Amino acid sequence: MALSRVVRYQEHTAVNASHSMAISKPARTFQDLLVWQKAHGFVLGMYAFTATLPKQETYGLSLQMRRAAVSIPANIAEGFRRRGQADKARFMNIAEGSVEECRYFLILSQDLGYGDTQKLSAVLEEVSRLLGAYTAAILASDS
Repeated sequence: MALSRVVRYQEHTAVNASHSMAISKPARTFQDLLVWQKAHGFVLGMYAFTATLPKQETYGLSLQMRRAAVSIPANIAEGFRRRGQADKARFMNIAEGSVEECRYFLILSQDLGYGDTQKLSAVLEEVSRLLGAYTAAILASDS
């Protein structure tokens, strides 16, 4: 099955509260989107990670990491409700930019010796892959 079809299926498939069983219903809210669910999970992980950073990073790196992470699911949510495909894609593109910002912050944190970022990086890679496919599906449905 083509990736854009998979993403359209995800967009139009609600997922139950346990996230383990797909129910064939159109996505009614952004919370029904798999890409949003994964991005939200990333934010929760980022908050847990930044809580362990040194105190001197409270208003520096920690704040920047949280802001960038929150931007991903927030822009997915806002884009979901937009009517035009170009407008939806614009918000997904902003979310993709925030993914890249988070990617850098995780590299920096690792290099500064602030902790192991491998698990967060793996989750971010999954979010990036899903978001890229979701954006491509939005753009493909516009043509």
